[in-house]
Amino acid sequence: MRSSSTSSSAASSVLAAWEACDRIDTLFILVCTVFCWTIVPTVGIAYGGYSWRRNGMHAVIPAVLTIATCSIQWFIVGYTLAYGEGGWFFGGLEHFLHWGVLSEPVGTIPAILFSEFQLVFEATVCAIAIGGICERGRLLPVIPFVVLWSTFIYCPLAHMVWGGGFLGEDLGVLDFAGGTPVHVCSGATATALSIYLSYPLFRSRKSAVRTPTHIRLHRPGNSFFQLIALIIIWGSWLAFDAGTTLTLSFQSVMALCVTNLCASSGALTWGLITFLETGKWSIDSIFMGAISGLVMITPAAGFIDMPTAFGFGIFGALLCRQALRIKFTKFAHHWRWVDNGDTFATHCVGGIAATICTGLFARKEVAAYGGLDIPGGVVFDGNIHQLWVQIVEVITGFSWSFAGSYIIIALIDCVPGLEVLATDKHIHEGLDLNETEEGMFIEYPDEEEYTPTKHNGSITLE
Repeated sequence: MRSSSTSSSAASSVLAAWEACDRIDTLFILVCTVFCWTIVPTVGIAYGGYSWRRNGMHAVIPAVLTIATCSIQWFIVGYTLAYGEGGWFFGGLEHFLHWGVLSEPVGTIPAILFSEFQLVFEATVCAIAIGGICERGRLLPVIPFVVLWSTFIYCPLAHMVWGGGFLGEDLGVLDFAGGTPVHVCSGATATALSIYLSYPLFRSRKSAVRTPTHIRLHRPGNSFFQLIALIIIWGSWLAFDAGTTLTLSFQSVMALCVTNLCASSGALTWGLITFLETGKWSIDSIFMGAISGLVMITPAAGFIDMPTAFGFGIFGALLCRQALRIKFTKFAHHWRWVDNGDTFATHCVGGIAATICTGLFARKEVAAYGGLDIPGGVVFDGNIHQLWVQIVEVITGFSWSFAGSYIIIALIDCVPGLEVLATDKHIHEGLDLNETEEGMFIEYPDEEEYTPTKHNGSITLE
């Protein structure tokens, strides 16, 4: 009888807390979470579209591994490190194994729903970041990398900005939905992975069957994948930014509208430039322009108006397009610079620009639509201090993510059997054939003789 009474009492407390939650807000965030979840595997689809036709499935699988691995990591320790009560850099362990994370309101929604929505953020960032291994990295090391990276890189950074750490609580950074925790973090991580694969330190370098090399440039292997990814990511990102309010308010509506406008102006800008240069339309260019717009709006979505968002999209497309040109240079070839997922050009460069521009153009008036009281930015509210705060956030986020990710991938490469660089033979033949059981590709008539490395009867270093 005592056990039954205790169970009934526990259930009653959970239901009482549930009654304190707002049903409309809860439904709104639940729907946003479902929509946002689709971003994670779709990032893999996008990378599959970028990749050489014999590496398509190999580029998709890491995103699927990421959502599964991050979900477990977040349940065990990720949530509490990011959003538990703690210090400047880490949250406490009071929610280890999601202890006490049920119906208690976080704002007006249940804590467990808040946790699930934030899990999607972590998994999205990790899926973008892992693109740094595209076309050269092995799949097995992805799982330990995701566990270590999400625990020691993303969760502390999320805590610093949103969970009560020093960037958000003490410095007062303005980062609505993740300019630094999402885009700078993922871009810096992908860059660190790519550089390590070009210049490995441990087992991958010492292996007789692995030769770190530059990967030749090629057309997208599957434009249909890019189209599908464009549709899903663009649509889901509207929910990503709107849901960040954690309540159904006019700020949610504004966040959705400025996100769509910024992505639109970015897509049209990049697409038109390509058309003017070549006389042809390119879904790849439209996709990249939309992504650059989505990156630019993320930290500012709750703080800027429609005309500013329109300008953000144009600026983001122009800037990221120039950054993309780096991989086509002799410098990139000489130094084995590989950015096959264009993660550095869009997420890293775009995320840095977006975070700084938020400090320039954030408006008190727009933030007040959601009941937020912010000091505003430089242009509209004369708050010059905010610019320096945003720069500190960018420097902290990039340094933390790049250095930490490089150390993690290097440590994994030390472990026998977890060499992170694929063998020369496997890279030459295509990683779908050697790392997966499935494959998908299309043929271009003028690329039938393409191989990732120069090939004159044997594998050689470019």
